[in-house]
Amino acid sequence: MSDFNKSIIAEFRDNEGKVGGTFAGETLLLLHTTGAHSGKAYVTPLICLPDGERQLIFASNAGGDTHPAWYHNLKANPDTTIEIGVEKVQVRATEAQGDERDRLWGRLVEHNPVFGEYQKKTSRVIPVFVLEPVR
Repeated sequence: MSDFNKSIIAEFRDNEGKVGGTFAGETLLLLHTTGAHSGKAYVTPLICLPDGERQLIFASNAGGDTHPAWYHNLKANPDTTIEIGVEKVQVRATEAQGDERDRLWGRLVEHNPVFGEYQKKTSRVIPVFVLEPVR
């Protein structure tokens, strides 16, 4: 894990899910994943967009040409945990497809136009995941 991510995770946990700097004003969550091949536990801070009880996350990789590592881990192990605010929530992740993906992506770009710039930088379609609480 990068030092940058370590510092974001520490700040998130020390401040009830609030983070300053680049992420000030954004809703963040900590995504727990299990390595698709390694089986190792990972924690990744991500901007999210609330959708009722669900959370939406986006595998933008800042517009890079490959999916972030957490994408592959989440596809392999979709039942996981997120930290949002001070809560830990068990969720099931599904990748949005077709019209649903486009609608949810549009909501994100309206909220934070930088994600639209990320899409322009890459030829891949940036995946959208819906994180549904498991009861």
